[in-house]
Amino acid sequence: MEYKNYYNILGVDKNASDKEIKRAYRQLARKFHPDKNPDNKAAEEKFKEINEAYEVLGNQENRAKYDQLGRNYHRYQQMGGSPDGFDFSQWAAAGGPGGSYQQVNIDIDDLFGGSAGFSDFFRTIFGGGARTQRSTFDDLMGRQDQMTGQDIEYKVDITLEEAYHGTTRTLTRNGGEQFTAKIPQGAKTGTKVRLRGKGGPGPGGSGDLYLLIRVLPHETFKREGNNLKVDLPVDVVDAVLGSKVTVPTLSSPVKLTIPPKTQGGRTFRLKAKGMPKLRNKGEYGDLLATVRIRVPEELSEEEQRLYEQLAELSKKSSRKE
Repeated sequence: MEYKNYYNILGVDKNASDKEIKRAYRQLARKFHPDKNPDNKAAEEKFKEINEAYEVLGNQENRAKYDQLGRNYHRYQQMGGSPDGFDFSQWAAAGGPGGSYQQVNIDIDDLFGGSAGFSDFFRTIFGGGARTQRSTFDDLMGRQDQMTGQDIEYKVDITLEEAYHGTTRTLTRNGGEQFTAKIPQGAKTGTKVRLRGKGGPGPGGSGDLYLLIRVLPHETFKREGNNLKVDLPVDVVDAVLGSKVTVPTLSSPVKLTIPPKTQGGRTFRLKAKGMPKLRNKGEYGDLLATVRIRVPEELSEEEQRLYEQLAELSKKSSRKE
């Protein structure tokens, strides 16, 4: 069986911090997300591979187990052992030497929207579901002798793009029952998606499952309620003379007229270009674009000469005043 180098998959060093691993994962997940790469099988496989790597490196216990496996595997190779001869089975299911792990019976194969399972390497080392520090699904279900089953909360991360367009997550309960949860447009960090009857079982009926949503930070936009904020780089000449500039949005770019003598720090409000309002279908917040004056880093000889002439004119005007 092939050894998988999860650090290489995420493009991080073995000594990378949790923050660096999370940042690398977010960047790659956005790049290869199926919504951005429709009908692209290569991107879909890469997306699954990225999620598998983060399922291991993003959890301290999983990572510790994986690192211990890696040290033993590479030591075995250095001693001349054949990769095919390494005994991966000793690391399977029970947690590997020196480890104690709990089984999670939520099907992680589908947590990120994938349609196929994780690799054989992952399944061998961590079992059919991820073995993490999270409480087991059975524990979360609560006592079976209650009249109604216990409600369950389960954390789900989504991107800002998914919050804008709406998205889904497919989950599998104990016993193999599979169901899809729809996460609505405009979901925020803290939004709870209620799935009736999908929680803990009980004589009086099953409780509910609540997906607790967390929207990941975005590289371009900052969210404040239903509004979005974005920095808008504007060349100094365009700020002085006025121009039309392109403003990014989560739907499609829009053109904005910058009037002459626009100062850095000025904010333009683009109506209804923000986030969908969760409880008001068809309504959107605004996009607040703040001008950031962009000074050229390189000048041609003619440009240098013209700027110098402009400087002289400015000095003369100041003297007259």
